[in-house]
Amino acid sequence: MIKINQLSKRYQVDDQSIQAVDNIKLSIEPGEIFGVIGYSGAGKSTFVRLINRLEEPTSGSVVVDDEVITSLNKNDLRLRRQDMGMIFQHFNLLWSRTVSENIAFPLEISGVPKDEREIRVKELIDLVGLTGREDHYPSQLSGGQKQRVGIARALANRPKVLLCDEATSALDPETTDAILTLLVDINEKLGLTIILITHEMHVIQKICHNVAVMENGRVIEHGAVLDLFSNPKHQVTKRFVEQVMGKPDEDVTEESLLQTVATGKLVKLQFVGETTNQSVISQVAKEFAVDLNILQGNIKQTQLGPYGSLYVHMTGADQIIEKAIAYIQSTNVKVEVIEHA
Repeated sequence: MIKINQLSKRYQVDDQSIQAVDNIKLSIEPGEIFGVIGYSGAGKSTFVRLINRLEEPTSGSVVVDDEVITSLNKNDLRLRRQDMGMIFQHFNLLWSRTVSENIAFPLEISGVPKDEREIRVKELIDLVGLTGREDHYPSQLSGGQKQRVGIARALANRPKVLLCDEATSALDPETTDAILTLLVDINEKLGLTIILITHEMHVIQKICHNVAVMENGRVIEHGAVLDLFSNPKHQVTKRFVEQVMGKPDEDVTEESLLQTVATGKLVKLQFVGETTNQSVISQVAKEFAVDLNILQGNIKQTQLGPYGSLYVHMTGADQIIEKAIAYIQSTNVKVEVIEHA
């Protein structure tokens, strides 16, 4: 468990005081992937660097497994940081060292014997998918491969927590998805807690369990990813959700959709979580004598299951349509029959 209580960071620049992080309070469960999202200048990168005290907080506390990180002296902090690996946007590799040597570097600092280092490096190279590139230098690697080296290096000392500061923002979309898939795999295999900083909502959508939204140094909204997708309260959160779900078409309203429906019923199906994995639409078409026409919709996959909604035109005998709707409701999909106002 990571407990962050009233955490703040204030900088003094010339005669100006800048509040980078302002009174943050969060709890992060062991083994979860926790996302922190915000636009540039929101304070999210400063926040994650406060967790391992690469930045010293002005006030507040960080507690990891009942140990108050913010109270440790330098020697104890150095040891405790071995439990908190970190990966960076621009990789921060040692360009004069090979892949194996970069991964081994934190083990050297920790005083791990050479034979043990070699075994551990081999394990990590296999884990992150870099077999065959052990002797390559960073200049010979792609961006995604460099980040895989960064991930392996961060895992060298078997940390319990992995801090990711914009780990995919320097990568193309395809490589980003591959790195995110790797992080999920690491989370599941190692039971690692991951705190992921990003300004891209699709990163949150793809791998995070819970998320905090930051603006002006504060957490303005936080909770389960599915909850924020289905009910974003703050305008900033709504803008982030639109990155993934798309901005609603103001010309396409429920009333305008009704105008296209001469017979049958217009039904809105809202999917949240695991129930969407069932092929509800195809199952209804097989089991009931109704015709289904999807008029509009958008469904996206999240780490806790899909989220989204569909507007479906159902035609057939009224009694059969009612049975089909009852069946859909039995799967826990939310069903709303749209009527004229």
